[in-house]
Amino acid sequence: MGRLPLFLLPSVLLLAATCQPQAPAGAPGVPPTLAGIEGTWLNAHEENRGDTLVYRPRAYRFPPARGRTGFRIGAYGRFEQFDIAPTDGLLGRPGTWTAAASTARLRIHLADGSQPDYTLDIISLKKNVLLLRRR
Repeated sequence: MGRLPLFLLPSVLLLAATCQPQAPAGAPGVPPTLAGIEGTWLNAHEENRGDTLVYRPRAYRFPPARGRTGFRIGAYGRFEQFDIAPTDGLLGRPGTWTAAASTARLRIHLADGSQPDYTLDIISLKKNVLLLRRR
């Protein structure tokens, strides 16, 4: 196998750089303090204590309930809030999230403007349990 001529190296590097997935301009990534938070989380209301809310992954085996609220946190600031639908299912409302690089605090904005922006303070994030406060 031959070597790449040196005069082609800048073109190859430019091509390689443009083939990398890029975040939309101005979109936040996931801060290191929030690693593992991406995904769908539903409220385990039976476990809530005071102002501490308990969320578990959607695949968790919840006890029977007439519906559960929750949210999906996606990459690059994508967010979807789940409310209980009239048929006891989930009604999704899209929005966005932003976070400071050094904090475990998410600022939530719903696209439909149906409620004011709010904050989710992450208290703890372990494999199957997310504890937070909503402000």
